[in-house]
Amino acid sequence: MGGLRKPKKKYLAGKPKKIWNKQLLLEELQLMGEYGLRNKRELWLARARLKWITRRARSLLSMTAEERAPLEMPFKEKLYKAGFIEDPNVPLDRILSLDVRAILERRLQTIVYRMGLAKSIYHARQLIVHGHIAIEGRRVTSPGFLVPRELEDKITLVQ
Repeated sequence: MGGLRKPKKKYLAGKPKKIWNKQLLLEELQLMGEYGLRNKRELWLARARLKWITRRARSLLSMTAEERAPLEMPFKEKLYKAGFIEDPNVPLDRILSLDVRAILERRLQTIVYRMGLAKSIYHARQLIVHGHIAIEGRRVTSPGFLVPRELEDKITLVQ
């Protein structure tokens, strides 16, 4: 966890080893524009979350069928409730093929834009930061909030 004065960074697993790789820079820039990210740290956080998911799926695949049985379904249900997968009965191989876009699609900023509440992805970010978006009547001011599947229909515009 780190000390109180020096908290541990949450995106270390998602931060690239070679930051100045041209192809990686172009890919990151394209993702930042498409999803309206403010800085690369937001992208690295999404990559770190994806890395945790794939690492967990890989460890489940390496187990025997008896060991895997009680752990596999709760893991898949958790991913389904978060909205990262479409069906809780997908095979683990399909979970390994998830990319960072699956995580970025669940951000509140992206969902507000896709719902048509904002004119652009940047407008969606501004609406959220200024407190004009509520989930179940509670204002959410974090554009990076990962919206669970059950709350997706409860996003409203507050004036």
